[in-house]
Amino acid sequence: MACAKVALVTGAGSGIGRAAALRLAANGFSVGLLGRTESELVAVRDEIVSALGAAKVLVADVADEAAMDDAVKTLVQAFGRLDVVVANAGVNGVWAPIDELKPSEWDDTIRINLRGTYLTVHTSVPHLKAAGGGSIVIVSSINGTRTFTSPGATAYSVTKAGQLAMAQQLCLELGRHRIRVNAVCPGEITTAIDENTDIRGREKTEVPVLFPSGDIPVTGGVAGSGNDVAELIGFLASDASRHITGTPIWIDGGQGLLR
Repeated sequence: MACAKVALVTGAGSGIGRAAALRLAANGFSVGLLGRTESELVAVRDEIVSALGAAKVLVADVADEAAMDDAVKTLVQAFGRLDVVVANAGVNGVWAPIDELKPSEWDDTIRINLRGTYLTVHTSVPHLKAAGGGSIVIVSSINGTRTFTSPGATAYSVTKAGQLAMAQQLCLELGRHRIRVNAVCPGEITTAIDENTDIRGREKTEVPVLFPSGDIPVTGGVAGSGNDVAELIGFLASDASRHITGTPIWIDGGQGLLR
């Protein structure tokens, strides 16, 4: 089954990934929905199909080389090509003082956020080249790229800085293949990821700062939504952003400039 445009979205079962998948499907893409929780992915697929779109469920751990290779090949076999990759899957992990952060906790965050992003790009690029070009969007964060004030978030911030470095390095390497690579850097966004954050010893690492009332200026303190980020991803996936590459785009309502 051949399709005009095909996108892969990792972490597509919830939050920013889900919103991005729905936006890309609405924009006419057939979408590969990759994640670890099949029931969530099936729900997103059903929503896309009910709107007359096309989607493929791909159950895989982004840090597993064999699983990622198989998932991307399955997507290309199903839809005939690959044009856009949204490397969104990630975790906040454990936030703790550096002398209390366990090596295994450090490794878990690095494995999912950095190795996972690497494997997503590594397994996808041959197919983007075969399609004659495309767009890679890496979902980073204001943490590690614009702000460094989340207490104990060293491992997380390092991975987010690394994702931006990856985007900027690869935009030069892949430019000759007409593949653009950009980084989306959200601030506070209403998603479930914060519920899965393990914060220890906050009082040992936090540097108190008195903010103005409402620390997201453009919304008076109200967090952004996954749809806000999805709209930006949709733009970066489209030909409207054809001359944008190697660029971090902070989508934080001005939050990062206060911190």
